Amino acid sequence: MTQEKLCVAVLGAGKWAEFAHIPGWLRDPRAEVVVLADVEAQRAEALASGFAIPETTNDWQAAISRADVDVVDIVTPSHTHHELARAALESGKHVLCEKPVAYDFRETLEAAALAKKRSLKTKLGFTFRYSPGIQYAKSLIDEGFVGRPYFFNGYEQNSQWLDPDEPLRQAQIESDTKTIQTQSLEGYGAPIIDIGHWWVGCDLTRVTGIMQNFIPERRVRGFEGRRRMNIDDGDVFIGEYTNGTLTSIQSSFVTIGNYPGVEARIYGEKGAIICRLVEEFGVAETIRIATPDDVEFKEQTIPERFYPAAGHARESWRSLFYANLIKDFIDEIQDEGERNQGNFVDGAWVQETINAVEIAHHEKRWVSLPLPR
Repeated sequence: MTQEKLCVAVLGAGKWAEFAHIPGWLRDPRAEVVVLADVEAQRAEALASGFAIPETTNDWQAAISRADVDVVDIVTPSHTHHELARAALESGKHVLCEKPVAYDFRETLEAAALAKKRSLKTKLGFTFRYSPGIQYAKSLIDEGFVGRPYFFNGYEQNSQWLDPDEPLRQAQIESDTKTIQTQSLEGYGAPIIDIGHWWVGCDLTRVTGIMQNFIPERRVRGFEGRRRMNIDDGDVFIGEYTNGTLTSIQSSFVTIGNYPGVEARIYGEKGAIICRLVEEFGVAETIRIATPDDVEFKEQTIPERFYPAAGHARESWRSLFYANLIKDFIDEIQDEGERNQGNFVDGAWVQETINAVEIAHHEKRWVSLPLPR
């Protein structure tokens, strides 16, 4: 690209836009947020003033249709993602979208095909793929440290909603409370499913799993009192990758522990890596490695090259990890090459896995992948 800066339209003025997305864009001198859109005009104006964003609007269509906008960043409630992402791609914009793009993986694949047709780059908000520790671990895997992988174990868990009176921020209010709906699996399982796919380097061939509703009644933002919420606030599934690697993945927001609660473990013929992304004692993440000749896991110092500009281990994971994501997306757009990691195709793969685990739970069986298109 010939222009000096990418011009960005951010859709959504909530807390995640405030703590991660907007700081990530502003941290990189190659980008500029030119407009912030939100259905609540006053909320957009208040957030924009804090970041010196020049314009706000409550009309998302006006934001994405601007001729000066190169990238649309979607940080709105998940049920709006698909409509906004497709509209942005139709307008010729590169798109960063929080997960999921759609609840059905087929719709995400359609959006990915549209992006490819228009030579546009996409990226999902797989925040933890971009942590310095996860990136360092992937470099070790690529260098052959693990060798042939045998197992991938993944966890995404914290106690954010262990208290039923802590209101859920986003929840699909369903009239059918007899059938368990996905909540943790979709919102919390997705990032660790993505890391497993990326680290192991191939697709899943089959899965089976179970979703559990540990706390049946809880408060939901925007509603009075507690409501019957038959959602999975905990789940676990096992699976097999096409290369024979076995996996177990657990996600929950009622398991005691701090944010973000991610732990990725890979064990292979030559080595093993445990990467723990849990903000404890002022440190955002730790990585430990072991080998057959040195089986006690030893903590490693993450090389400086995996941090964003001015980033450090005691920075908040929200801004630290997302700065890497934004930097990577700008690199991909400006390089104009084929490289585009963590894109809508990856998002569709993760969503297909989630959809398969849903089927496995409801039908109490193994489910083969890929699912029918």
